[in-house]
Amino acid sequence: MQRRQLLQNAIALAGAAAATPAAFAQPGYPSQQPIRWIVPYPAGGGTDVLARTMAEALRVPLGQQIVVDNRPGASTNIGAQLVATAKPDGYTLMSADNALLAFNEHLFSKLPFSPEKDFTYVGGLSRFPLALVVNPAFEARNFAQFLAYARANPGKLNYASPGNGSPHHLAMEMFKNRTKTFLTHIPYRGAAPALQDVMGGQVPCMFLDLAAGLPVIQSGKVRVLAIGSSRRAASLPDVPTLAEVGVADAEVYAFQGVLGPAGLPPAIVGQLNAEINKALATPTVAQRLQGFGMEALPGTPEQFRAMARAEAKRWGPIIQAAGVKLD
Repeated sequence: MQRRQLLQNAIALAGAAAATPAAFAQPGYPSQQPIRWIVPYPAGGGTDVLARTMAEALRVPLGQQIVVDNRPGASTNIGAQLVATAKPDGYTLMSADNALLAFNEHLFSKLPFSPEKDFTYVGGLSRFPLALVVNPAFEARNFAQFLAYARANPGKLNYASPGNGSPHHLAMEMFKNRTKTFLTHIPYRGAAPALQDVMGGQVPCMFLDLAAGLPVIQSGKVRVLAIGSSRRAASLPDVPTLAEVGVADAEVYAFQGVLGPAGLPPAIVGQLNAEINKALATPTVAQRLQGFGMEALPGTPEQFRAMARAEAKRWGPIIQAAGVKLD
């Protein structure tokens, strides 16, 4: 009787083991559908171009189409909300930058999501410094002259930005804080009209991201005085950093990375992170980044998360001191 029971148990266990793969097997990722990549900005900008570059670079190694879906508005919050509430299956990702991960929790009294709790950090994409530029006819020919002019004319020197709470706006607020100067903010609806008025001389200066501004700088339509990075930009090797001209602790740059909804399975995160890092190292993507004045930002999900949270902590006091609010 005992032998019969043991035999029956063995047969049952063998049957269960044989049935397990068929019963629980799931299709490999990604195989069920195209991946949706949310870009929280309009088409045609630097974030959109980078996302489309990465989508094409990842298409073959992932074996699946990646569809870029532009969802601009509310300082990236509209696109972020779509991702925060999406199913964590790896088929909804997004481009995330300073606005979402470092600024908005200080700019808005309340967010419909938490940058810490409602997303899975997948990995970094790029970072690019912001440059202090002036109209070529402006009387300050270098940074020292610009700073002297700003200090001699408090409140009389206007600066442009793509809008309240933009990295460009907050970069100037950082500059003002570190240099004890007072410049008047002229917000625009986007980087293009702001830059157009600086080139036209209606507004003398602004902080300009190299992703959009490198061709304009190289053409001489604006004059660059300093770069807001820790080291000189490879695309502008003769331009000093803010630290080199005496402005300490004033790195101002934009960064971008990839997020998914909270709860994204670790295996999918690891796969996506590995393929993103490989793509960033390919000649095609590297040349595209260099052409935009960007530098690749490879690394682990943990490194990307730590950098983003450090930036949120760094910018909080600047935003609070400037009194900038978007609600």
